[in-house]
Order: sequence, then C-alpha cells, then structure tokens
Amino acid sequence: MAAYGLIEAGGTKFVLGIADADCTIRATHRIPTTTPDETIGTAVDWFKAQGEPLTAIGIGSFGPLQLDRSASNWGHITRTPKPHWANTDLVTPFAERLSCPVAIETDVNAAALAEAKWGAGVNCNSLLYLTIGTGIGGGFVSGGRLLHGLSHPEMGHVRMPRHPDDTEFKGSCPFHGDCLEGLASGPAIIARWGRSLSELEAGHPGQAIIAWYLAQAIVTFQAVMEPERIVLGGGVTGTKGLLDLVRTEAKAASAGYFAGDPEKVIVAPGLGERSGLLGALAVALSSTS
Repeated sequence: MAAYGLIEAGGTKFVLGIADADCTIRATHRIPTTTPDETIGTAVDWFKAQGEPLTAIGIGSFGPLQLDRSASNWGHITRTPKPHWANTDLVTPFAERLSCPVAIETDVNAAALAEAKWGAGVNCNSLLYLTIGTGIGGGFVSGGRLLHGLSHPEMGHVRMPRHPDDTEFKGSCPFHGDCLEGLASGPAIIARWGRSLSELEAGHPGQAIIAWYLAQAIVTFQAVMEPERIVLGGGVTGTKGLLDLVRTEAKAASAGYFAGDPEKVIVAPGLGERSGLLGALAVALSSTS
C-alpha cells in the first residue's frame, strides 16, 4: 500500500506523519521549529527512520509561500518575519533526500482542502476555512479546487471596522496595524487583555469584541464568495461559547441578506485536530492524481 509523508509546518513546531490514502495516519512525530537546517534535517531523519519508501510528501506550511510552479523559488517561504526562515526552500531538501515528489500549500489552504474532502465540507460545493490563532488565515475551496491568484489568499489582512468599545487599541499587525489579524489573533488578544481569550473570565467584554470582529469578517467573505460552509479553526476558536457568539453576531451583521442558516453554515472543523495532517495528505494526493 502506498505511504504518504505528511508535514504540518508551523512556526513553533513541525508535526510529521505517515498515512495511507484512505486517511489512516499510521505514525506521527513532533519536533520544535528551530533553524531551517536543523528542523528540516531532523524531519528528513525521522522519515528515513520509518523504513518505508514514500509515494509522495505533502506539506502544509506557514507562509507566505511561493506557490507559482513557474517561479524559480517555487516552494520557498518568502517574506516571513520568523527569524532565519525567510527565503527557505521547503521542497528541494525533502525531494532530494527522500527521493519522491513533494507538493506544498499554505497550512490553511491544506486544512481547507482536507475539510472539503473528508470533514465539515463533505457534500458541499464550496467551503471557507478560517484559522484564528497566532495568525489568521483563510482558504477557499470551490468545486474541489483551491482559490489562487498572484499568490495564495491572505484573508487575515482584510481591513476591519472598529468595535465601538475597542477604539484605542492600534492593532498588532506589523504591516497593517488593525487588520483582522491585528485585532482578533491570539497575540492581539494578549496585547489588550494580558491573557488568551479562553483565560478571560465569563462575561469579559473581550469575548464579545472578538466574536464581533470575526462576524464582520465572515459577512465580508460571504459577500465576496458566499461559501456553503464556513469552518472556524485555530486555538482562539476553542474558547467555550465563542462559536455561538460568532453565529449570533454574523446573523445580526448580515441583516438577513446572505443565504443559509448561521447554525449550519458556520461550524467547527469536522476533522478536529487532524485537519492539519490530513491537509498535508490532501496536498500529497494532489501531486499524484
């Protein structure tokens, strides 16, 4: 049976795996994200230690990434602020040292593809996956295909209206200040209130403020793409009660204009914590189809 290598490449850790095409994950391993040479070398060594040839490797990575296959730096991380990782080639070391094809996508695009194929988007024609954590990103799948343009989408950097009780905070994004990521990401929450959203006491105004921002973003994306399913993932969305708050705020913000019941359209990941690794599998399978 064909074996596929999986890499969920994050800013703090790489999650590695081996899976079959039927989504059975047979082995996993986590390593810290240090320097590119050390991290990639440790990952290659782990795959070699598993002792079986790989049909292909799929990578879902933090970015920004160069995903244009005609570009000389295809498969590279580009202008990331993460120290040492700008201009890192993520594809060539794995392809050369493990002698198999390598496919790469952004981590959120990969998760979107997995949720569309096997998770919350099964039987849906279109799906938007938003991850709200250390950063905010989005991936959109329509008819089984990911949205690409000159580059991959950067949905976390849409500009936002300001909540009336949150006008003094300048935002944490180093590029745009108070874009969506600068207002609703994990670091933005801690910058304001000194704790993560899940650590704030029940009824703290921060929960309503973050739900409001996420709802404003959702109705913006509905206006542009009108996805059949909107999946909210990432660490911030694990906050108890947040999903219901977002649905309520999105319903109010849409004013009855957009199609679909927010209870059915806005959902948690169907694959749970497996969205990332299975996203890498979906990317790997795309390279052999």
